[in-house]
Amino acid sequence: MTEQKAKLKYLRISPRKVRLLADLIRGLSVNEAEMELTSNTQRSTKPLLKLLHSAVANVKDKGEMNPDHLFIKSITVDQGPMMKRYMPRARGSASMIQKKSSHITLILSADEKIKSKFNFIKKTKVKTEKPTKESKKETRQKTSDTAKVSGSTAKPEVESSKDVARDTNKKGVLKKFFRRKSI
Repeated sequence: MTEQKAKLKYLRISPRKVRLLADLIRGLSVNEAEMELTSNTQRSTKPLLKLLHSAVANVKDKGEMNPDHLFIKSITVDQGPMMKRYMPRARGSASMIQKKSSHITLILSADEKIKSKFNFIKKTKVKTEKPTKESKKETRQKTSDTAKVSGSTAKPEVESSKDVARDTNKKGVLKKFFRRKSI
């Protein structure tokens, strides 16, 4: 069991804000954590992503572990030094402003126990067929045939929402959806 540690010190973001993202990526594989961080819009995502890339680069340089099988074993966010500033207030008084900083420690591991613990199921996409030109022509012919049989050139009637609600087994959901009065 080998581990790779990377640290980021004196990050000028409050630890409370950084911990929100650290909790999101804890235990994920490196690829999933990277996707999670890139899709997030918080200010602390950029330094965390940079730290993650740095840890993976360290693993590649040493050549001890396979970078594809890395997982975030732990990520801790500790409070760094606090800068104290003062803001003038009413009647000549002053109030203190605390500008907090963070220390982040990231530990990557390729341990088999962690790999099996966080094994995620990948969903397969179901392919839907797009209507072709021939199928579109067939539907047009069917609608024109029904119009000829009825003796008018009008389009066939579309089922109303009430008929759809009666025909389906999920009456409760559609009944709520098509209700006239609002709750």
